[in-house]
Amino acid sequence: MSDSFDQLVHGTDEVLTDQALRKKLALGRPLRVKAGFDPTAPDLHLGHLVLLNKLRQFQDLGHRVLFLIGDFTGMIGDPTGKNVTRKPLSRDEVVANAETYQAQVFKVLEPEQTDVVFNSTWINQLGAEGLIRLAAQHTVARMLERDDFAKRYREHQPIAVHEFLYPLIQGYDSVALEADVELGGTDQKFNLLVGRQLQEQAGQEPQVVMTLPILEGLDGVQKMSKSLGNFIAIDDPPAEMFGKLMSISDQLMWRYFELLTSRTPADLQAMRDSVEAGVNPRDIKIDLGLTLVTRFHGATAAVAARDDFLNRFQRGQLPADMPELTLEVGREGLTLSRLLKDAGLVSSTSEGLRLVAQGAVRIDGERLADAKQQFLRGETHLVQVGKRRFARVTLS
Repeated sequence: MSDSFDQLVHGTDEVLTDQALRKKLALGRPLRVKAGFDPTAPDLHLGHLVLLNKLRQFQDLGHRVLFLIGDFTGMIGDPTGKNVTRKPLSRDEVVANAETYQAQVFKVLEPEQTDVVFNSTWINQLGAEGLIRLAAQHTVARMLERDDFAKRYREHQPIAVHEFLYPLIQGYDSVALEADVELGGTDQKFNLLVGRQLQEQAGQEPQVVMTLPILEGLDGVQKMSKSLGNFIAIDDPPAEMFGKLMSISDQLMWRYFELLTSRTPADLQAMRDSVEAGVNPRDIKIDLGLTLVTRFHGATAAVAARDDFLNRFQRGQLPADMPELTLEVGREGLTLSRLLKDAGLVSSTSEGLRLVAQGAVRIDGERLADAKQQFLRGETHLVQVGKRRFARVTLS
């Protein structure tokens, strides 16, 4: 039991509580382990993989996963981290997105140990009276303890009443499913604790709450998100997935290794030591690309994606006289349009904006569409504008 406990808590941000998890593991029965995914956009991405990997660990130890698709909560929209009221999705949008989740989740989880459930199943049965009774179990003062609600309240930003229902419904999901454990990102802690409270009020043993780190997207700043365009979908084609992974900063590479792969701390330290000793970080990043593309597409596809990348960008298909530049930047970095101008690849930021909009700009082989994407100190990128303008740019 001690070995399984150590394995399960490894890589988590917080476990509430360690003692409760040990107690549940000692029951000698498969635990019911819940994680909710709102289908607010199509496709699962590598940000979801942090949670999915931990769910798979539970399965490997004999436990049962409740993969909850929040088709009801998805229409509300989780207000976590939002400074404005979120526009609700239509039922048709939620259903279409949920279909992609069901099709993709078994790239990670074991189907035989997974129950795919939809929270509309029990929330619709509550009806208006049930929702009112549920709302009576929580206070406005307690809701305003949530950081994002408190911030918006202080700044006189609107908070719609329906947003208060989100944590309550997520918590009620745990009651309906009789969850033993619930996983979520660190930004979900408040919602997960509401589940514990509602379970206690329903006479159930409260679930163990496990929060996991949030993976930054390709920009290395904000969390990976479809809406921000800084994501890698687990269904991305092999070459596209490999190219996106090669585009992340050298610093972010270590974070991806830590959160997305099974490399041990000793493995990571050995790789860091090799870079200190002179190994090109690009070669380590290639290892990351091979690891993740292999996981979702197989080894043959991963090797083909690597070879395609190397053939296009490193083996003689670049201009022999391509300039290599070093640009000094502040801690905030540079936007793509400013990077193009400072590197001398465009005459003005407005030209850069236009060329990005036309799809004429590639960074490390990937065509970018957001001229405001940030590039940070310490990164090196192969920048291409059109067919003939190239530069290898290091930001320092």
